[in-house]
Order: sequence, then structure tokens, then C-alpha cells
Amino acid sequence: MVTCTAKAAITTDPGLSAAWLPESGSHADRNAVRFFEMNGMDKGATLLRVEQLHIELGVRGKPLRPVEGVSFEVSAGQTLALVGESGCGKSMTALACMRLLPAGGRIAQGTVQLGEAALQALPEARMRDIRGKRLAMIFQEPATSLNPVMTVGDQIKEVLVRHRHMTGEPAWQEAARLLAAVGIPDPDRRLSEYPFQLSGGMKQRVMIAIALAGDPEVLIADEPTTALDVTIQAQVLDLLADLQARRGMGMLLITHDLGVVARMAHRVGVMYAGELVETGPREAFFGQPLHPYARKLFAALPTRRQRGQALETIPGQVPRLGEMPAGCRFAERCPQVRARCRLETPGMHVLGQQQVRCHLYDPLSPLAWQTESTGVALHPAPGGCHGHALVVDDLKVYFPVRKGLFRRVVGQVKAVDGVSLQVPAGQTLALVGESGCGKTTAGKALLKLVPASGGAARYGGFDLLSMSPRQWRPLRRELQIIFQDPFSSLNPRMRVGEILEEGMLTLDIESDPVARAARIDALLERVGLDPSMRHRFPHEFSGGQRQRVAIARALAVSPRLIVCDEPTSALDVSVQAQILNLLRDLQTEFGLSYLFITHNLAVVDYLAHQVAVMYLGRIVEQGSVEEVLRDPRHPYTRMLLAAVPAVDGQPSAGPPSGDATRGDMPSPLNPPSGCHFHPRCSEALERCRVAYPAERRLSSGRVVCCHLYSA
Repeated sequence: MVTCTAKAAITTDPGLSAAWLPESGSHADRNAVRFFEMNGMDKGATLLRVEQLHIELGVRGKPLRPVEGVSFEVSAGQTLALVGESGCGKSMTALACMRLLPAGGRIAQGTVQLGEAALQALPEARMRDIRGKRLAMIFQEPATSLNPVMTVGDQIKEVLVRHRHMTGEPAWQEAARLLAAVGIPDPDRRLSEYPFQLSGGMKQRVMIAIALAGDPEVLIADEPTTALDVTIQAQVLDLLADLQARRGMGMLLITHDLGVVARMAHRVGVMYAGELVETGPREAFFGQPLHPYARKLFAALPTRRQRGQALETIPGQVPRLGEMPAGCRFAERCPQVRARCRLETPGMHVLGQQQVRCHLYDPLSPLAWQTESTGVALHPAPGGCHGHALVVDDLKVYFPVRKGLFRRVVGQVKAVDGVSLQVPAGQTLALVGESGCGKTTAGKALLKLVPASGGAARYGGFDLLSMSPRQWRPLRRELQIIFQDPFSSLNPRMRVGEILEEGMLTLDIESDPVARAARIDALLERVGLDPSMRHRFPHEFSGGQRQRVAIARALAVSPRLIVCDEPTSALDVSVQAQILNLLRDLQTEFGLSYLFITHNLAVVDYLAHQVAVMYLGRIVEQGSVEEVLRDPRHPYTRMLLAAVPAVDGQPSAGPPSGDATRGDMPSPLNPPSGCHFHPRCSEALERCRVAYPAERRLSSGRVVCCHLYSA
């Protein structure tokens, strides 16, 4: 253990170095400089100023305070990123700026200044003139924020009529122009469609178009890329940066993705339990985060350097409203905690360009900083795991398209079109690709949750796809699935103990009730939950805890192979680290095999042994993690890797994302002729447009389907 003064720790901590610095001359910087040079504006002009913001919820006698004493500024042409775990008050701060707090919510103290207007004091009628015109917001979940019974055009025209007094044909043309500006093809047709007819990325871009329709001075983007594919995320981020450059907007970006922060932000604010605990320029923050909480967030990121090690996690969770501890709010989870931290609330201290709320940096009575090891080595999986747990050959899943009075079949949606792969015993095969490529459909078809149209899947001596439901029954305990959304996959009317017991009863495991109860308690402890939580309903858990319950349900019947469908999608980095550590530990302890479906390539790099890249129903490249991620051969694989916003300073594996992520994936109902990827490929040859490439084996475990490698 090494101890040093807080001041020395700023420059000598070996765990953090200049490798964390994002690439200089970022996309956001170049765009901002170009705009202000062209328009002669003051780049430092403050558009939105928040000072000592306090928010209260509930009755005035015993209020809950989700935000206390938050202050920041958003300048013209610049982006301030607020980062932190769920429940830290980021979204509540944004809603307060918009004056859209939930029922019973109010600004108790502080000011929200937009130019000369004090928003906290304005009547609602005046706020309606400002909201959408001068100050606009992109909400976190477009599927629930867009009106499902109104067309896209009508929703955009609402803003144009209210704030720009445009009606009729001019409004329709302006709505089409906005959709084109956010990168939606065929905007005239899309204006007449409803939100359910759009993909997730398109819905997000419609939300951006609505927010920009009033030409706002400040744009608040609340998790604008959560759960989006890396390619769609890159498109959305490029779009926001380009629009900011052209319009000179200030932007308040709320996210838990540090890669997005590195790519977009000019300044960073870290929130914890309703307070800002660290602020500073992006370069300073990524070069040397100061607060122990910020350091823990960085340590929780999965990277290639941490393969074979347990990720650092943050024990416990954000304090609940009404249960805020005395002193430092992070004290119960902090590895540097001292007695003073539990008694005195730390003030904000200035260190160069950064500010930090921590007693470690108190110039009058600093505490000693301790540097601890960052990771615990894991042991290899137990012996006896050889060969392949699952072998899939030419899997097809087609969905018929029916039309007319007699519902005749007029086409086939080829969701999975000839997929072949092998899941190694005791190891992890990652299946990656954009949304809509067929990953989840393939995983469900292997477990007979959707019917397969052809192919074979061999598990042991069984062909899974040709077996009847009765024959499948004994295999259910060996093959399980963890669904992407635990909230919708857990029965809301059943307690957690009943959910875990249901599978055991169905498959005749542990007939003795006392033994079943003991097994359930042991399962909950194994996934990091208190056994007393067995009496709670799913809605009483956080997102990460519900995912742990879903994992416990899969483990309750002692499986050998688990299909993990986006198990860490949209989770905070700290919760993601806990889930990844748990999955690795379980694989090590029980020799489990995973088919890991994801679009998070950082998770793949950390957890997986083999990778299969899927595009429009087919595998285009597969091999070991080292082969595929270090030396990608297929242009689509290079596109995926180039689109990942990096925070570790490693060079990207492909061209800049703006060139690599052009266009959207075609519909599986009408795929392109020849190679399905050729309309988006910068290296396409003439034969790519005519014939689909044959599989080419580059090494014993490396396969690619691309004419660039044809013999």
C-alpha cells in the first residue's frame, strides 16, 4: 500500500495516466471552432446558468431532496456532460431546467437563468413560449416520449405551429427538411408514418428533429444514445455535433457512457447523490479524475487490459432519497473513507482547472491518499471442458409476410438466413451486430422460443431443432436464457422467491420445500442479493438488481449453457461491472458456456473468447477475440470497431466513424443483391453487387465472408 499527500496523488497515481486522454482535436472541438470562426461569435458566452439548485419532492413538511446545491454553466457552442449512476439526480436537474418536474416536485432554492430570463420564477404560460423554442430537450426513451397515435409529421408540426407560426405546406416542407437534416432517408414518406413503424435509431433521430424544430439556443440531451448500436450511436453523436456547430447551440449532455463524454464534451460534471462532486475540462478529467467516485467509474470500465481480471466495482448503491447520510454522501462506498468523512460534509476545492468535493483535497487539513490494486486475477475455468457445447449449422428463421383478405404469403422476412457457429464448452461466444441483424432471433430459435425454418443445432447427442416439446423438457434445465429487459421478463405479480421457485417446480428440482427455500437463499446470495429480498416484487428492485434476479432464475435449474441476450444493455458502468464479474465467476466456478448477444464491443473484448459478427441474418466474420478485434478483416467488422467511442487512447481499427457508419441496415424483407453489405461498404467491388461471397477460412478458427479475400 502506498500513501501520499492528496496534492502528490494528482500526478503520481500509477493507475491512471495520459492513456486515458481522448484524441486531441475531437469532433466537437473542430465543429465548434468552425462555427465561431464563420460567425464571429463569442464562444465563451454563457447561455444557461444554474446556481445552487435545490429540488424538493413530496409534502413540504417532510420533503425529499433529489438535487441539492448544484451549480454549472452551459456556454454557446459548448457541451457540458453530466455523468454518474442512475439515481444521482442528473435527469431531475434537466427536468428542473425545463420546468417539467413530476407532480409534487418544485425548485426550492437556487436559480435557472437562460439569458436574461429567470426560469424558476416564470409563470407556466411564459415557460411554454420558452420551452421548445429557446430551450429544448431530447428525452431518454423515444419509444415512450413520442405520441403513438400521431404521425411523425404531425408531431414535428406541433412545434413549428407553436413556436415558428408555420402552417400548411410550408410547415410540411420544413418538417421534411428537419427529417432530412437528421439523416432519415425518404423524409416525405416517413412524415406519414407512426413511431412504431420506425427503428430505434430512427425514433431517436425523430426526437432530435422535434427538439431542433424550434431552433433552440440550448439543447438538453438525456441519454440520447442509451442502448443504441455503436453505429447508430456514432451517427447520432455526429449529428448532434454537426448541428451544434451549424447553430452555435449550447448542450447539456446527460450520460453514463464515458466514451460518449470523451467524444462530445468540452466540460464534465460528475454527480453523486444529488450533488456535483467534480467538475472540470474534458482533458483534465480524463487525464486525472480526482474524486474517488470518478476514479471508480473509470476502473469499472471493461477494457482489453483487464482480461483475466475482475473489474473494480463500487459496493453498495446510491443512497435512497430521505436516507442521505451525514458527512460525505459517498463515504459508505469509498475505499478512502476516514472518520472525518462520516461527520463533516466536504466543501468544493479548486485544483487548477478542476473542482472536487472531497476532504482529500482540503488545503487546510488534507487526508492521506491510498492507492490500492485495481483488479483481482481470476483462475481459469475448471478442467473437463473440451470441444463444443453447442454446434449450429445453417440455422434459418423466416417469418412469412401476409397480405390481402385471404392472408396469402407474399414474401419472407429472412431474420436468420443460414447461420453456422460453435459455442466452446466452458467458454463464451459473443454474437455481435446491429439491431435487426437477427442476433436475438437466433438465440431464441436455438431454445425453441421461436420456430426455426431450417438448419440443425446439436447439443450433446441431441438435435435441438427437430425435437418435440416433450423431448425438450429434460433439456430445459441445461439450456437457459437471460433476457435483455429483466423488468418485462419478470412476472410483476410474483415475488422474487416465487419466480426462482417456479422453474424448480416445473422441472422437478428439489421436491422438498425446505431444500428449495435453502437453494433460493443460496442463489440470491450467490448473485449478490440479500436472501430477505425473496419476499419483494420486481418493481422494488433497481435495474441492476433485477438483472441479478434474472441471472439467479437462469441458475436455479443448474444449466450448462446460457444464452445471454444483452444482459448489460443500458446499465450504469458500475452495475455493468458487477454483472460481468458475476458472469465470469459463475463460468469459472461451474464451467458454464455462454452465447453472449451484445452490441457492446468493450464487453466482448473483456468477457468473450470467440466472436461471431452478424449482418442482416448472416455471419460475415468469426474467430477468436484476438483475431477479430485486433485484426478485423470484413469491412463491416471494421465499421463496428471504428464507431466505438474510446476512452483508453487506443487507435481505432478502421476509418473515421463519419465515413464508416453511413446509411442504415437494409430491411431483411428486401435485402440487397449480392453481398448484403455492399451499399454501405467503401471497398465494394462490382462482383459484390452480383454474388454473395463464399465463406473463406483464413486460419483454423478464422472465417470471413467477403470478396476481398476470395481465392
